[in-house]
Amino acid sequence: MIVRPRRSVVYVPAANGRALAKARRLDADAVILDLEDAVAPGEKAAARAAAGAALAEGGWGHRETVIRVNGLDTPWGAADLAAAAAAGPDAVLLPKVSGPDAVMRAAAALARAGAPEATRLWAMVETPAAVLAVAAIAAAAADPASRLAVLVLGTNDLAKDLRLRPGPGRAPLLPWLAATVAAGRLHGLDVLDGVFNGLDDPEGLAAEARQGRDFGCDGKTCIHPGQVAACNAAFAPDAAEIAWARRVATAFAGTEGVGANVLRIDGRMVERLHAEEAGRLLALAEALERRTAGGAEGVL
Repeated sequence: MIVRPRRSVVYVPAANGRALAKARRLDADAVILDLEDAVAPGEKAAARAAAGAALAEGGWGHRETVIRVNGLDTPWGAADLAAAAAAGPDAVLLPKVSGPDAVMRAAAALARAGAPEATRLWAMVETPAAVLAVAAIAAAAADPASRLAVLVLGTNDLAKDLRLRPGPGRAPLLPWLAATVAAGRLHGLDVLDGVFNGLDDPEGLAAEARQGRDFGCDGKTCIHPGQVAACNAAFAPDAAEIAWARRVATAFAGTEGVGANVLRIDGRMVERLHAEEAGRLLALAEALERRTAGGAEGVL
């Protein structure tokens, strides 16, 4: 099993050279070079060039590099996709996705522009149309040509468009969070939680990150470097979880052919499905351990 950690994913304005330089030193799992919300209309072309130059310069280490382009129906979308294809990031983040057609249009544009086959597509779920079509959007991943790998919740835009008042606990947003996770899991996609807006509320950030983890998200997007550590902590397995996963994996090892689908482990009844989850958790833990040691992504 191969797992790529995406616990913390930081938005960085592509037009901000100092922010790009600092992003290379963050302990984030991924960095999104933003050409959309963080860039004024008059700076779009400069930001596009800066993103390409930053990727060409390198120095990103283990960090997954992502370019968030402007929407396909904006004046900048086509040029952004062409530039992203030439830059060859790990992924391109497509905003304002309304349905699977948008995913396939963007993927086709990347292919025409010569994007490396390894460049994946991430889709933002941030509009009423997106949450009502999220299952169909995720289903596009069944076509390898879609390049689709990750769903990213845009909770600020979603709250605005739906006129929600999330507040502490985000109760009005939780149905859409759960629906997005379900769609992602059904089609083998990672799901990233939306941003936390409080810059001076570490307790609120930690609580929201834990909530996203408990709802099944793989990580959380960040709007400030100071949010990275809390997200890394929330979405990484702790020592007790790793120890339990090892006991489960060891107990089920070699039992596939003997009909043992339920075992008693430490006084608990454990099903084979829990062994599958234990394997995923151990793969994540190993990936993080190898990253700390300066090695490759973990494989279990």
